[in-house]
Amino acid sequence: MWLSDVSVKRPVFATVISMLLVAFGALSFSLLPLREYPDINPPIVSIGTVYVGASAEVIETRVTQVIEDQISGIEGIKNISSSSRDERSSINIEFDLDRNIDEAANDVRDRVARIVGRLPDEVELPIVAKQDSDARPVMYISLTSSRMNLMELNDYAERYVADRFEIIPGVASAAIHGGGKPSMRIWLDRLALAARNLTVTDIETALRRENLELPAGRLEGAEREFQVRLARGYQTDADFRELVLGTGEDGHLIRLGEVAEVELAPRNLRESFRANQLTTVGIAIIKQSTANTLATLEAVKAEIERVNATLPEHMEFVASSDDSLFIREAINSVFQTIAITTALVSLVILGFLGHLRTMVIPAVTIPVCLTSAFIALGIFGYSVNLITLLALVLCIGLVVDDAIVVLENIHRRVEKGEPPLLAAYNGARQVAFAVVATTAVLVAVFTPIMFLEDNVGVIFSELAVTIAAAVIFSSVLALSLTPMMCSKLLRKSTKNNPITDFVERVFARLEVAYKRVLTGFLRFSWLALVVTAGVLGLAYWLLNHVPQEYAPKEDQGFFMARVQATEGTSYPRMRELMEEIEEPLMRIRDEGDISRVLVRIPSFGATSPNSGMVMVSLVPWQQRSRTTQEVADLACNQIHTIEQTD
Repeated sequence: MWLSDVSVKRPVFATVISMLLVAFGALSFSLLPLREYPDINPPIVSIGTVYVGASAEVIETRVTQVIEDQISGIEGIKNISSSSRDERSSINIEFDLDRNIDEAANDVRDRVARIVGRLPDEVELPIVAKQDSDARPVMYISLTSSRMNLMELNDYAERYVADRFEIIPGVASAAIHGGGKPSMRIWLDRLALAARNLTVTDIETALRRENLELPAGRLEGAEREFQVRLARGYQTDADFRELVLGTGEDGHLIRLGEVAEVELAPRNLRESFRANQLTTVGIAIIKQSTANTLATLEAVKAEIERVNATLPEHMEFVASSDDSLFIREAINSVFQTIAITTALVSLVILGFLGHLRTMVIPAVTIPVCLTSAFIALGIFGYSVNLITLLALVLCIGLVVDDAIVVLENIHRRVEKGEPPLLAAYNGARQVAFAVVATTAVLVAVFTPIMFLEDNVGVIFSELAVTIAAAVIFSSVLALSLTPMMCSKLLRKSTKNNPITDFVERVFARLEVAYKRVLTGFLRFSWLALVVTAGVLGLAYWLLNHVPQEYAPKEDQGFFMARVQATEGTSYPRMRELMEEIEEPLMRIRDEGDISRVLVRIPSFGATSPNSGMVMVSLVPWQQRSRTTQEVADLACNQIHTIEQTD
């Protein structure tokens, strides 16, 4: 074959091919996004609508159903799911996998725009957004203080903290949670209103009329001019108390402070967010879809250190959860597996061929093929994740097959006395067709996997592409780099190798044992059928009794619990219940297994206070004595004991 011929005649040519593959593979690896699993989420478009003060029943009939009826005819819809809660409507539209998400979102926006006029006047405009599989927090950061209240913490986070993280490369947004935004709350006195012949509508009208800021033109002189601004915005609670509502019968100016109690308070009084029993403000870090998770979170951690250096003594700013810890451990474990597998494959080759030089030749092929596989991942727009790295582990044995076939044939010719250069030339030509045929068969096996549909196809298509690319590159190297190295490194052995002699003795004994077993089966052929039937029966039994799951369970050092109380539970009662759940978790934290306990009321996405969420982060697995499941079971047992006591 011309490739092997040119490689033997021109060693620089084979070397340059290998170096180019390594260079482009390393470049592709540096540019590929790094994530835990492939992007398996289907294209989903969400519609969120807020109707302040409306009950779930009103939201369902006046908002959700109206929108659902309008969007149901859009092309490519696979499923529509909706939820109607107090003050909020959420609709998720799942499209077919082959539907372009941008076109689908535009179609949804067009349909929603048609029915905006049919919604109640008080409804805020529906928000249509594409759901990105990476649009979830990859890190939660808690800002706590022993002196500041919730509003002061929220204000500090907005002014001095959040913006510093949003400018980090790879960060899409830094969302603040905790419900501590300030608001002016007006508590009306119905008796005072009745005595002055005022209604709630009068109060609302006065607020809209007076609390505004308008341009008032400009003053022009001969030499100078000034912009005039009509500053009528109310800033403090004292300003609002002086707001004039109207005039009494005796000419008295009726002010807001006479008929209402005005106070500056958090915008949502039915929401709380606590970290280790301290009031906190959480910052959720959401990365960009194409960003490298590890690199992004490393930059975030560095910024956390810089922020902590500027905080007052009474404040603490720490990461409550960190996805990079588990991803880094998982990725490092896979890399260690690749190194161990490469070493074992090299030792096996050494045992059979018996010389270090023969071991080096296929061993060099492994890293070159694995690095080159990232070129295909970059071309197809895939990512570096556990699935693609698993494919690299699986294909280590495959990528050396072609090199071993070429090496063994050349080695055989050298042992017969043929010069290394001539042996490499003729030996590679002799098995070139077999190498190409083997590669074609392997690629043909994995190619159909790329055309599987649904989530299974999305997951395993990356595995198939990775293995197929590595096998193709191994064929190229087996016909270029391997014969070139054989021509330079192989020499005829002049003495017996003890390793090879030992391997040959072991296989000689195995051959004798195999002949005995084969003779027995040939004499009693019915026994082979019985054994085969037994194996098939055992496989069928195991298939039905081995537990099945979508993905294996993994100890990520984090668990979450949602708490749902009876309908109508008040916020104070829900806070008492969550504190009862929080107490045993804090006792476990004192033992050293838990790092932070986050408690939120209500849970994410809910509006009524009868729901809550507990998020527990454990210390690194090297520092704890229990697994995540054991800690979760212990917490559940202690919480159950409290419930029985109550």
